[in-house]
Amino acid sequence: MKILHFECVGGASGDMILGALIELGVDPSALQRGLARLPIEPFEIEARPFRDHHLAGTQVTVRIPEHRHEHGHGRGLKEITGLIQASDLPPRAKELSLKVFGRIADAEAKVHGTTREEVHFHEVGALDSIIDIVGGCLGLERLGVEAVAVGPFPAGRGIIECAHGVFPNPAPATVELLKGFPVVQTEEPHELVTPTGAALLTTWKTLDAPPDGARPIRIGYSFGHRKLERRPNLLRATLLESEPAAADSDSCVVLECNLDDTTPELLGSLTQRLLEAGAMDAFTTAVQMKKQRPGTLLTVLCAPGKKDALLDLIFRESTTFGVREYTARRTILERRIVEVQTPHGPVHIKIGRWKDADVTRSPEMDDCIRLARERGVPVRTVYETALQAAQTLKTPP
Repeated sequence: MKILHFECVGGASGDMILGALIELGVDPSALQRGLARLPIEPFEIEARPFRDHHLAGTQVTVRIPEHRHEHGHGRGLKEITGLIQASDLPPRAKELSLKVFGRIADAEAKVHGTTREEVHFHEVGALDSIIDIVGGCLGLERLGVEAVAVGPFPAGRGIIECAHGVFPNPAPATVELLKGFPVVQTEEPHELVTPTGAALLTTWKTLDAPPDGARPIRIGYSFGHRKLERRPNLLRATLLESEPAAADSDSCVVLECNLDDTTPELLGSLTQRLLEAGAMDAFTTAVQMKKQRPGTLLTVLCAPGKKDALLDLIFRESTTFGVREYTARRTILERRIVEVQTPHGPVHIKIGRWKDADVTRSPEMDDCIRLARERGVPVRTVYETALQAAQTLKTPP
């Protein structure tokens, strides 16, 4: 499995991400040809060797004829979506690009109190930013990357000026995009992570760090255009290979709190609401607490982007005064759903695959319960006949 690891030493922007991908082997000419599939104005991707702090790498500039610059123009999501969908870009690059712009639209809508359809991008809607985003997704697709790890995002201090006015640093849209992701405060008085950089990396990210034992095969250094005061303005990207132990591997946030004065009825309701709000799992465990009180440990697993909403639910719907949180790594079996025929009717089976072999089969319990009621037989009978039928299925190559 190919894993791409980004380390935002000096920050992240669209052109820095393009430079990192070029450093790892993406041909700038191939990127130029690929992006020419978009129905947009002429442009040029200039990638030049660059040195800073005794490190050699690449610095990218997107060249657009001066009269083509859209300083005051803002494209909407519908227009940008149309540009991408009208192209014949590879399907994965097209899908990733649309996800990135969708995330930006949601962030801008939240910040400005409007809807994603009414948002008009300014910096991000400009031609060079469209090239950065679609070019980045195209480069990721060309490298054959299957997972992306991203370290903490550095944040600058002070104020910055953008199309909407003067704002605290980082910009409001950037902060919204970084919600749920680790951020490290710095003393740099500049914007370090741009909305484009934040949108790309947070959309791509599936891991906090590469898995143990992954082998680096290429390393690239990409430099931004601003001179920073206390650190090199660089983005390091490392392409790694790891054994395909599982179809997927990622990180999740674990939220925990001990409760000794919440009724079982409220706990049941809270657990159900957490699942409905997007938790991967939510469960309770009986524990012995201080003063020898019997209590309950509430555990919630969630994606980083869901953490804030689930924390809000826990504090509002329980009696806890604090919640512990930490990041956990998950290894996930490749999964597929098939339908088998039983004497009682069709049942869906979830099959888990590990190292090219089917290792677990699980009948869908809702199907079993429904058929048991319809046929007047025990649920266990339906379950066991479905499991027997699943055992006869052939493992796909």
